[in-house]
Amino acid sequence: MIIKQNRSRQWLDWQRRLVTGAHYAGGAACLLLLVALVFGDLGLPLYFSMRNHAQQLGLDLQELQRATLTLRGKIDRLERDPATIEQLAREQLGYVRKGETVYQLVPSPSQERPRP
Repeated sequence: MIIKQNRSRQWLDWQRRLVTGAHYAGGAACLLLLVALVFGDLGLPLYFSMRNHAQQLGLDLQELQRATLTLRGKIDRLERDPATIEQLAREQLGYVRKGETVYQLVPSPSQERPRP
C-alpha cells in the first residue's frame, strides 16, 4: 500500500498560482491570435476582399465563356454557311448579284455638315 504525504500549503498555493498564470497566458495568446486574425496583413478584411474578387473573376470567366461560344458559332457559320458569307460580302464589301439595281443616296448640299 502506497501512502502519499500531504502536500504543504505552500506547495498548493504555488501550484494554484502556476495554473492561474497558465490560464492568463493562454487567454492572452488567444486574444493576440484573434487580434492578428482580424487586423493582421492576412486577416479577415483581406480574406473577404479576396473572396469577392474570386467571385467576380468567376462571373467574368462565365461571361467570357459565353462570348467564346457565340464567336465560335459565328466562325462555324462563316466557314460553312454560304448565306452568311453572302450577307457579309453584301454588307461590308458592297457586292451585288447580277441583275440587281443598286441605289445610292447622296445627301443634298444643304444637309452636308461643314468640315473643320
